[in-house]
Amino acid sequence: MKYTLHIKDALFSVVTLVASFALNLLLQSWFHTQSLIPMIFVLGVFLISWRTQGYFWGVAASLISVLAVNYAFTFPYYAFDLISPECVSSAVVMLIVSTSTGTLTTQIKHQEKIKAEIERERMRANLLRAVSHDLRTPLTSIYGSCSTVIENYHSLSERQKLELLNDVRADAQWLIRMVENLLSVTRIDDTRVQLTKTPTVLEELIDAVLVKFRKHFPDQEILVDIPSDFVSIPMDAMLIEQVLINLLENAVIHARGMTKLQLTVTCQDGLANFSITDDGCGIPADRMQKLFSGYLDHRDIPTDGSRNNMGIGLSVCSTIVKAHGGEIRAENLKPQGAAFYFSLEMERTYEQQ
Repeated sequence: MKYTLHIKDALFSVVTLVASFALNLLLQSWFHTQSLIPMIFVLGVFLISWRTQGYFWGVAASLISVLAVNYAFTFPYYAFDLISPECVSSAVVMLIVSTSTGTLTTQIKHQEKIKAEIERERMRANLLRAVSHDLRTPLTSIYGSCSTVIENYHSLSERQKLELLNDVRADAQWLIRMVENLLSVTRIDDTRVQLTKTPTVLEELIDAVLVKFRKHFPDQEILVDIPSDFVSIPMDAMLIEQVLINLLENAVIHARGMTKLQLTVTCQDGLANFSITDDGCGIPADRMQKLFSGYLDHRDIPTDGSRNNMGIGLSVCSTIVKAHGGEIRAENLKPQGAAFYFSLEMERTYEQQ
């Protein structure tokens, strides 16, 4: 990575200096003036100092520019006169420009890095606050059900035992999905891990999502509308499956009054556009701004001890989609319901019919 950056910086510096030199030659031949020559080289030095890493390329560009002005644009032409006052003053001015610009650019990049790290820490803290409640509730339920069975094994009927064990299994399955979400965020947030995209057939992706979803919600019907043509999308299939499952499960759990749940995919301008819509209660307006942040206010925590995974699940969806180079958004529908949208780039070989 550093080697590639050095090559880019070197190429940018060379191109900028050559362009400055060529532009000065043209101006000199067209207008027979030399008043703009120093300013153009100063501008080139400024651009190099601004766009490259550190100080090296800016300082090197300053020295090269001084030599170029002294050799090609100062009398005696095409000969060096490095002790002339003009040469010394030009060198001083350009070195000041390059070092000042390099210092400011370095400080700005350092501040941006600090801000990005603060934002990541804020996201981690928000997720931990939400997880602290969401993990505690099912664990408490599992502990209580197991304790009841152990302490009252002979007095409980077979039906009561099965009901308690079914509750334990449901809570365990929910915890597994929660842990999968958190592992996905950790995996993508690790800068050492590169997201591996492989061409995935859209129809196979949707089939896999429906199979996994129906294991948890066998009675929930989903209307599916996807293109009949062959569509291939570069992606990490397991992560995108998780996005779709999270969004579908989110609708089932939180869209009160829902009678219709639909998954739609359309292809346009080289993009596969995914949408999950429902006709439930919609999303409260005060939650829209922080919907994908993973943040859970105290007022958002259920008072009845029920689980609330919307913030964490949607934060995971946002992280995965962004890692694929896309954006995810949500909106309320009229007269009721909510919709979630995200897009992924299709394979370049795919041509829309």
